[in-house]
Amino acid sequence: MKKVFILVFLFSVDRSFAQTDSGVVVVHKDPRVDLLIKKQIQINDITTRDSRRNVAGFRILVISSNDRNKVFSAKAKIYQQYPELKPYILYLPPNYKLKVGNFKTQEEAQPYFDRLLKLYPTGVYIIHDMIEVKPEKATDN
Repeated sequence: MKKVFILVFLFSVDRSFAQTDSGVVVVHKDPRVDLLIKKQIQINDITTRDSRRNVAGFRILVISSNDRNKVFSAKAKIYQQYPELKPYILYLPPNYKLKVGNFKTQEEAQPYFDRLLKLYPTGVYIIHDMIEVKPEKATDN
């Protein structure tokens, strides 16, 4: 019974793979598969956009000190003068570090670096860091 079933199955399957005399296998593919793949790529792009918010970029390290009050007062001062620069305080015992900004390039950070250097003449650096980027709005086609 199994042998009969297997023979019937083998003769009833769709011949979507055809082998030529030269030994090359030709695959006949439905063109709608490509459309489904493109649609799935778009869906994946939209659903994972928020998870790709962190990318490599630059920040300005303003101060690194073990005096917490000094770092928090520097944060308040910078926030008042440059509200567009988002401050980040990082505590790595025993030091607090104040980083500001989300810059994609070092050239983009340079004007702020020059201004902050006037406020804090020592210890200001442009550093590589993972920055936050706002996801771009999806355009409907």
